[in-house]
Amino acid sequence: MQPSVPRRPTAERARSRKGEGERLRGEILQAVNRLLVEWGSTEKLTIRAIAKEVGVSAPSLYLHFSDKTEMIWEALADRYRDLADQMRAADENVARTDGAHLLARLRAQVHTYCRFALRAPGQYRLMYEMRQPTVDADRIGGHPARLVSERFREGVARCREDGYALTLPTEQLAQTLWAGLHGNVALTHSLFPDASAERLVLGLADGLLDSMIRVPGAANEQVQDAEHSAVTTTIRTILGTAEAPE
Repeated sequence: MQPSVPRRPTAERARSRKGEGERLRGEILQAVNRLLVEWGSTEKLTIRAIAKEVGVSAPSLYLHFSDKTEMIWEALADRYRDLADQMRAADENVARTDGAHLLARLRAQVHTYCRFALRAPGQYRLMYEMRQPTVDADRIGGHPARLVSERFREGVARCREDGYALTLPTEQLAQTLWAGLHGNVALTHSLFPDASAERLVLGLADGLLDSMIRVPGAANEQVQDAEHSAVTTTIRTILGTAEAPE
């Protein structure tokens, strides 16, 4: 459950003076964020509710945003930007020490994504597990989640250009990787709601990534024996199917 966020008084707001438009825009976004955190849903988040939270008339909101969808996307944009920046920093950190190993750089981004989801579950749920407003297909490309998906596509494209073997076309592989990582952390949120599952989550993420991208010239026998991997042992232990030691 999301922690409660202090609410602002909802008394009628004084009319903005000239030059205060940007301030009101910021107050609207703050109000949207507060209500999203408190309710954990976009369904109750009506234009009327947002206007009441800010203390203005509903028509005033349309002077700054075209609709509720734009308000929600902009309110959440900083979260996606923060995650994308963390992924970029992880990539650049590996590049400084192992610049030739492009798969290692992509792996660092993958691990950062997973750790963000595990360590900030409330933020992650607002970004990826809360149903957001339905929009036409030609508009979905403007969702701020693209800031994160672009990180995956760029990392995959660099691997392809450097001769790594990809099991799928670049865009499809990046999208499938992202979807797999999300499924991994979403299951963890449901079944293991704490950070103790991080080792398993990262291990599963590594397996997914390594099944999709191979280092140039790597032979099949270089892939670890999955039957005896730490991840497999952990899964078997959770399921109660671990073999007794000999």
